[in-house]
Amino acid sequence: MARAGGILKLAAVILAFLLVIFMAFQLLEMNMDFKLGNVISRSMPSNEVSAKPVRYKCGLSKSCPPGHFAFRMASGAASVVGPRICLEDKLIMSAVKNNVGRGVNIALVNGRTGEVIKTDFFDMWGGDVAPFIKFLKVIEDGTVVMMASFDDPSTKLNDEAKKLIADLGSTAISNLGFRDNWVFVGGKGIKTKSPFELHIKNNADTNKFEGWPDVLEMEGCVPQRQD
Repeated sequence: MARAGGILKLAAVILAFLLVIFMAFQLLEMNMDFKLGNVISRSMPSNEVSAKPVRYKCGLSKSCPPGHFAFRMASGAASVVGPRICLEDKLIMSAVKNNVGRGVNIALVNGRTGEVIKTDFFDMWGGDVAPFIKFLKVIEDGTVVMMASFDDPSTKLNDEAKKLIADLGSTAISNLGFRDNWVFVGGKGIKTKSPFELHIKNNADTNKFEGWPDVLEMEGCVPQRQD
C-alpha cells in the first residue's frame, strides 16, 4: 500500500509539473502573438489599422459633386419635434436653434454662394396667410428655397400662396392637406419642377403617430447657380 501511495504521489507531481510547463508555453505563445500583433500594427498604414467610416456633409450617404450644395432635412414629428434643415454641414433650422414653429418652415439660400439669406416660419393653423404670401413675393431670382412642415402646414393656405409655391418648382403643394408632412427644395426662377420634394398624407389608417403621419427625411445635392 505504501508503494502504491508513493506511485500516486509521484504521478501527481509529474502531472502538476507537466501542467505548469503547458501553462507556461501557453502564456509564452500568447505573449508572442501579442507582440507580433503590435509589430504588424505598427508596420501597417494607419488607415488599414483603424479604418473609420467616411462622413459626408450633413451626414449624406455620399458626397456631392463639385458645384453642388449638400443638404439634408426632415419634417416635424407630429406637434412635438420641430423640423431640421442642414446645408453644407451647417444646421440652419431646428428646435435647438429655436427658429422653427408650427406651419411652414422656410429657409432662403443664395444660389451662388450657399449663404443663408433668411429663415422664418408661418403658422398655417392659427396664423394668417397674408404675411406668408408677402414673404414669398419678394424672394429674388436665383434663391434656393427650402421648406419643411410642422404640425399643420396647410389649413390657412389659399390658392395664391399655393401658386407662388408651385412657381418655385413644387408639384405636391396643390394636394397638401391638414396635418400632412412635406419637405421641399426649389428655387425662384426655376424653369422645371423640382426633383427635391416628398409628401405624405395624414391618414388614420397609415399614420405613424396618433393624428399625424411619419416623419419625412430627404437629402440631396442642389446645383450651384453659375450665371
